[in-house]
Amino acid sequence: MNVPLLDLGPQYRALKTEIDAVVLEVLASTQYVMGPKVDALEDEVAEYSGTKHAVGVTSGTDALLMVLMGLNVGPGDIVLSTPYTFFATAGTIARLNATPAFVDIDPQTFNLDPAKLQQWFDENPDKHAQVKAIMPVHLFGQCADMDAILAVANQYGVPVIEDAAQAIGAIYPGKDGERNAGAMGLAGCFSFFPSKNLGCVGDGGMVVTNDDAFADTLRRLRNHGMEPKYYHSMIGGNFRLDPLQAAVLSVKLPHLDGWHEQRRVNATHYDEAFTGTALQGPHLAYERRHHIYNQYTLTLPEGSDRDAFRAHLSERGIGHDVYYPMSLHEQECFEYLGYTQGDFPVSEAISHSTVALPIYPDLTEDMRDSVIEAVLGFEF
Repeated sequence: MNVPLLDLGPQYRALKTEIDAVVLEVLASTQYVMGPKVDALEDEVAEYSGTKHAVGVTSGTDALLMVLMGLNVGPGDIVLSTPYTFFATAGTIARLNATPAFVDIDPQTFNLDPAKLQQWFDENPDKHAQVKAIMPVHLFGQCADMDAILAVANQYGVPVIEDAAQAIGAIYPGKDGERNAGAMGLAGCFSFFPSKNLGCVGDGGMVVTNDDAFADTLRRLRNHGMEPKYYHSMIGGNFRLDPLQAAVLSVKLPHLDGWHEQRRVNATHYDEAFTGTALQGPHLAYERRHHIYNQYTLTLPEGSDRDAFRAHLSERGIGHDVYYPMSLHEQECFEYLGYTQGDFPVSEAISHSTVALPIYPDLTEDMRDSVIEAVLGFEF
């Protein structure tokens, strides 16, 4: 049986009547920039994430970029983050001519390691004043250890920006109770890229925050720093969320928790099938209900031939991918940072030993069984 890594067709067909109706409503309204659909989604996402404000933007990448701009990040500044993530996390820092400084990841969760974060500050006392932000990533739908990260950040008076692009709806069980991804730092950044658990029909993103003044800054930045019309207090950009995308997302949002739960069901079946083998599914740092499984990433045994395993899956029609095949510090465009191979050994090891399997909520039992059969049919 052919099983794609992701198939958005079933989701669209299930919601087709509602989605088509709201798209036509936007077209008929002739309100094609901002407007009530964007306002409504912002209110809905703020409530869902447990924050006071939500600011719709053009993409998850622009959400990160705009938050950094709101912090006046620029030349001479440092932003600490992880080398094991999608390119946008570090790319947005570099676009502002600031320096991405990497901190290695936890070998189980693949999220930024708080102990390594503390170690960076211990080893770089001369650079403390340059650090403008810490940007942890809630990778694959599970929150980083925010209590520990925030403790380090507070010690040095540095704001935390949550890259929650893959984690809307993920929950962190912190010392002060459960909180939603994006609601713990100064700001949280979401992506609505179609492959995300909550995806639109193009590009879209959102920034959430509890800081009134910062929210006001973000709203001005997304519209060329303009308030009122044609008066510019700062230099921003065109980061406005399209109302067509907002309308579609408002239709999908009430279904999101149900989709999360089906992903957990699929993950549970995979975990049970791979228990007792040399394969390792995603590590649960907390309870399963806290994880939203944007990806289900399988860690292969040490010394495995990943290319041969991938060829085996492809021959059996099983969709899969590698997130991510090269750590950011190894990317050609970041050679100027001066890192070398071996500087972040955990990130490097994980980038060479993982494969993502289909996890989307519309997998049938037969499709899931086909994935399991193909995986277990390979001799490691």
